[in-house]
Parts: sequence; C-alpha cells; structure tokens
Amino acid sequence: MAPDAAKRPRVSKSEMSSSQLFFETVQGSHEFKINGYSLAKGMGAGEYKASGIFTVGSYDWVIHFYPDGIDQASNEYISVFIELASPGEIKASVEFKLVNQCGEGQFSNSAKSSHTFNAGSSAWGFNKFANRSALETSNYLKDDRLSIHGTVSIVQIRFEEEKRYVIPVPQSDMIQKLKGLLKSEIGSDITFQVADEEFRAHKSILAARSPVFKAMFYGLVGNPDMDTVVVEELDPFTFKAMLLFLYSDELPETHELSDSDSPCTSTTIMRHLLTAADRYNLPRLRQMCGAKLYEDIAANNVAETLALAELHQCLELKTACLKFAAKPENLKEVMKSDGYADLEKSLLTDLLKTSAMVD
Repeated sequence: MAPDAAKRPRVSKSEMSSSQLFFETVQGSHEFKINGYSLAKGMGAGEYKASGIFTVGSYDWVIHFYPDGIDQASNEYISVFIELASPGEIKASVEFKLVNQCGEGQFSNSAKSSHTFNAGSSAWGFNKFANRSALETSNYLKDDRLSIHGTVSIVQIRFEEEKRYVIPVPQSDMIQKLKGLLKSEIGSDITFQVADEEFRAHKSILAARSPVFKAMFYGLVGNPDMDTVVVEELDPFTFKAMLLFLYSDELPETHELSDSDSPCTSTTIMRHLLTAADRYNLPRLRQMCGAKLYEDIAANNVAETLALAELHQCLELKTACLKFAAKPENLKEVMKSDGYADLEKSLLTDLLKTSAMVD
C-alpha cells in the first residue's frame, strides 16, 4: 500500500431512508338470514346452525345461531356466536343486531364486545342475545324469517417504505395501431372476396393468428403469391367481425361493424362468429363467443344455441345450455321454441338425462 494512501482520511457516507407504520381499522359485515325460524326451535340447547363463511381483513369468519340457547341457563333466549375460521390470532370487535323486517331500523338491544380469537378455539359470542318470547312478538321476526346482522372490526398493521421514483410508461396502443392498419389497408397484400364485398388484409398478420391462414399462404400446399381469396362459407358482416378480432384479439364493438349492413342481434352475431372461429381454428374466439352466447341465453333461444354448441363441439357451452334448459321453470318454454323441434335425437336424450338429474 502506498504511504499516502494509508494517511488518506476516510469519507463517511450518510444515507437517508424512511418508512411508515399504519394502524388501520378494517370492518366488514355479514347478514345471516334464517328462514323457517319456527322449524329451527326445538333443536335443543347447545345445538346451532352456521352461516356461510365471510371474510374481513383477510380472516374468515362464521356466525353460529343457537335457536334454543347455548346452554340450559340461556334456553329462553337465542344465542349468537362467531368463530374465527382462519389460522392465526386476532383481536376483534364484534357487534350483532337483528334486522327489523318492517324496515324500521335495527334491534334496540344489539350486542357488542371485543375478544381475542384463536384459530381452532371455541366460538365466542352472546349467550342471551335476545329473549325468544320478546323476539317472537316483535317486528324482527316476520313471515317466520329472522335476519342477524354481524359486524366484525379488526385493527391491521400496514408497513410502507419510501416510494421510489417511477418512470411512467404509456398504455400500449398496439391494438389501435393494428386496427388502423387494417382500416387504412397500408401494406395489405391479400384481398378477400366475400359475396359482393372486398376486404384487404395482411398475410403475415393473418398467418400469425390462424393456423388455417398460415397453411393457406405459407404451408406445403399453400401459395404465398396468391393475392385474392374467395370466401363462400361466411357473410361479409361475420368476416369483417372476424378480421377485427384477428387484428385486436377482442370482440368488435357494434360501431366498428356499422359499415356492413346487417340486422343481426348480438346472439346471431356470436353464432356466426362461433362458426368462423371453428372454420379458421381460433380457440380464443370460440371461448369468447361461447361466453357471450351464455350471457344472452333464454328459453326461446337455448335450443338453437345448444345445437350450435354440439355442431362445433363446444362442451362447456353445451353443458351450460343443457342445465339451463332442464330447469323446471324453463323446460316448458324451451319445448315451445322453434329450435326445440329441430334438435337431434342425441341432444334430446342428453336433455332428458339432465332434466332427470335436476329433478
């Protein structure tokens, strides 16, 4: 080491950082509705029915309702308890109220207290939450229905480090650019003749999106020099909708199709697009069309959608249609629809089997 280096003073560095600790109250509520209250009585002291699981502050909770009280000392009351259904330990404030069935507000003698809950330990709550005799002559029990409103409040700790500077990145505009490329026809190298309309597009984009187009243009028997393709199996409206999907990976908006004259409903468009998706091997478009068709399903159109799902082997859509059509409240109307008479025998058999399972 050089003599001068040994004598050189060290330079201290001071770095400043910061962090923050936040104590925050997280609150959530759950309404536990008991229908047929009179039938629940007589279960016996200590017997309860549990609500569904609800979550407050990343912890799961369950309400216990004891129609005959939790023990002999409370057998003239209803008891209401709550249980922590998640691992861990947490202190929480719990409040129970009875919901006035006449819309006049909450029960006046609501119960509220704090407790430290541990996973796996017994439920905690109020032995004498409400006197049964008073309850059964009040507005909180109507049409044999009782509603318990439970609110859980817990304190959670949140830690926040000093925020670093972030360089903003704009949202991607790739979809808009690709749609603009399709609309402008700049660089297009293929023309599709669909009925009396023509559509210009780009082979490379179509080939990247559809294996059918890839084989058509660049496959072993494809022709990379072709400049025109006649499409006979689709109408112009459907073909334009499919092109927009190929360039955007999204279902087209109605206003984007306004240049094509069609009185089609949303359901009809999705049916035609499903056919196109099957023809050009577009699995994502198949699923999207199936989801939209299920959203619009009704007793008067489910038979036609079922037949289409069977034709294009859309198992999820077929199953959903069968379950909808087999419901007792739908089946009679389904059988009156135009599409029902055209269903294949195998689909009628599937519908009969599904109906038997529903019953």
